[in-house]
Amino acid sequence: MADAIRFPFADPPAEGDATEAAPGILWMRLPLPMALDHVNIYALDDGAGWTVIDTGLDSRRGRAIWQALLAGPMRGRPVTRLVVTHHHPDHVGLAGWFQATGAELLMTRTAWLLARMLVLDVQDRPVPQAMQFWRRAGLSEAALARRAGERPFNFADVVHPMPPGFTRLSEGDRLEMAGRDWTVRLGHGHAPDHATFWSDDLVLGGDQLLPGISANIGVYPTEPEADPLADWLESCARLAAFARDDQLVLPGHKLPFTGLPFRLAQMVENHAAALDRLLDRLARPATAIDCFPALFRRDIGPAEEGLALVEAVAHLNHLLRRGLVSRSLGPTGAWLWERA
Repeated sequence: MADAIRFPFADPPAEGDATEAAPGILWMRLPLPMALDHVNIYALDDGAGWTVIDTGLDSRRGRAIWQALLAGPMRGRPVTRLVVTHHHPDHVGLAGWFQATGAELLMTRTAWLLARMLVLDVQDRPVPQAMQFWRRAGLSEAALARRAGERPFNFADVVHPMPPGFTRLSEGDRLEMAGRDWTVRLGHGHAPDHATFWSDDLVLGGDQLLPGISANIGVYPTEPEADPLADWLESCARLAAFARDDQLVLPGHKLPFTGLPFRLAQMVENHAAALDRLLDRLARPATAIDCFPALFRRDIGPAEEGLALVEAVAHLNHLLRRGLVSRSLGPTGAWLWERA
């Protein structure tokens, strides 16, 4: 891996500062309050103004950092276009804030609809569908009771209100940013209709193309029978046709890197190995929670349980779609999965 994937930049930019990742392209970071403690953002110099890629969460600290970036590395010039790669809060959180300053918002239709719907859907307690999803995954009665009494995470907690109106990005669209022509190519699995942008030796990869860490592939109460892992594997295979070793990938997290063909193959192989371990575990019936040790090969703490749960269900659903496992409801209402 040391030979196949290289990192041209040893260190990320400091908070409120920027690194020129390529001519006319600034790489910056905003903090996240989780184990993955940052999101990468990029500003592309269009002359009179900037095109910004992704935004970070909506928070007082995030807005203050943006003000420092605009006044400092971005030299007081306005953000005229905002391009959001996908609908997750760390990428779309300040889209509405930028729109209020006059920036044009560009997203895929699915990403915009999901973000707009979720920011308007504020819940004080979990809905019955969520409770059933967690029960089916194997949460204990104590954990279910605790969640039933807690306010769940809401997009509106960290995503600025989004006004109606956006410009749609679609597969194959062409954009000019920082004096370069970019082609839009969509990926799926981590988020539906996730936009990536390709310009000869540069790729803006969002969370579809990450080095070193795996993008979360999750199933949620909104679509409990989904198979996002199939979408992810298909996307990796399709995008591999455009990947070259010399392309500099500017990802949504971690460091910019080269070696994209190897990385795409590695991501597929990592999931294939995880599925094999999961099948071995399912020689005996198990819930999704029971599958954590086999799937992740490390301890999963309370802070990681939510993402681990949705990823475990995604892998189980994928095996079910392939006819490699069966499931039945156990006495507690949890699905018991078993190798077919």
